[in-house]
Amino acid sequence: MNYQDPALVINDFHQRKVFGNLESNLDFLEKANLLKSTDTILEIGSGNGNLLNHFYRQEYLITGIEINPVRIKESQTLYGDLPLSQVDSEALPFPNNSFDVVMSFDVFEHIPNSDLHLQEVHRVLKPEGLYIVQTPNKLTNSVFETIRWRSFTKWQVDHCSLHTYWGMIKRLKKNGFNSIQFYDVPTVTDFFKVKVKTYLGGLGLAALKVFNPDHLPLSLRTNFYLTAKRTGV
Repeated sequence: MNYQDPALVINDFHQRKVFGNLESNLDFLEKANLLKSTDTILEIGSGNGNLLNHFYRQEYLITGIEINPVRIKESQTLYGDLPLSQVDSEALPFPNNSFDVVMSFDVFEHIPNSDLHLQEVHRVLKPEGLYIVQTPNKLTNSVFETIRWRSFTKWQVDHCSLHTYWGMIKRLKKNGFNSIQFYDVPTVTDFFKVKVKTYLGGLGLAALKVFNPDHLPLSLRTNFYLTAKRTGV
């Protein structure tokens, strides 16, 4: 689910804050005011626990799951005990109608069977429950990953479920979600710039000064931030 490069795991608190673009994710959740402390919340793909810890320490009713045991051990080193457990498939180990909110950040694109994933999210959400998603845009990410991996195909094993703006809407509606809303969330943070410099060099940073993807229409942004409501009873 949240497959992150171990080389990027760092201990400095400020750097941890922006690890995985946590800065943009928190900015989105707080400005959009999507979470209430009384909500029952599931985070899918909690990674090393950055986002989970943020809300858990504020006494939100939040639970996390993660497929990678290495990330779970990192979370224990960084934050101690968290309500974080390991899963090994798209199937979610929770009863029907368990959560008011399910959220995933930098996860959806890694899940081979996105239909099954959405069906499981739909199942564990309460009626009118909210699914909060952040995922890269296929139009832009496929170009970046091709450059990063220096291959047209190798990256597709990891980013196996990238979607375009319209593809994402279609996929969500197919699996029982409506009221789909995309949000204007700036993603050109320090983390983003470091990532660009790492894989595209100084030329990439220079290009950012001329062409800032945060100014593009939502359908062309590098990353989608969106919400969708579960339909049905």
